[in-house]
Amino acid sequence: MLAETVCSAVSAAGLGIAAITAYRKRFLAATRIAAYSLVPVGLVMTGVVQWVSGIVFKPSVWLGFGLLGVAWLLFMTTRAVERRSGGTRKERRAAAAAARGEAVAPQASAPSLGAGSAATGRPAAKPQGKPAASEDFSDIEAILKKHGI
Repeated sequence: MLAETVCSAVSAAGLGIAAITAYRKRFLAATRIAAYSLVPVGLVMTGVVQWVSGIVFKPSVWLGFGLLGVAWLLFMTTRAVERRSGGTRKERRAAAAAARGEAVAPQASAPSLGAGSAATGRPAAKPQGKPAASEDFSDIEAILKKHGI
């Protein structure tokens, strides 16, 4: 009963504001305000306000929200523990497969940087005759000599 009275008062105030706005020759804004002010009365007439007030004042509904909150908290806690334990899901799957004796091919992390061919999924062939990148400092030495260092 109280909710219906409040909704009716809000609608009446909104229609009053819409009338003042229309008097000031702002008809588009007045129409929009009138539309918004009719929503609370429409909710009362359809029974939505009674339904919502029935939900708000039931203890079982609040217990349900509490259980949802506990479930969310447990879910987030397990996610945090999983992330702190180290590794990603793919890494843990690879480790589990290795423990079972299955062969798992590593994935290329950046195919655009030459880690593998994007079209075939195979690693790019290393050029023959060149030492590994960690042992080849000739280009760095050339840059340092160029700058006089």
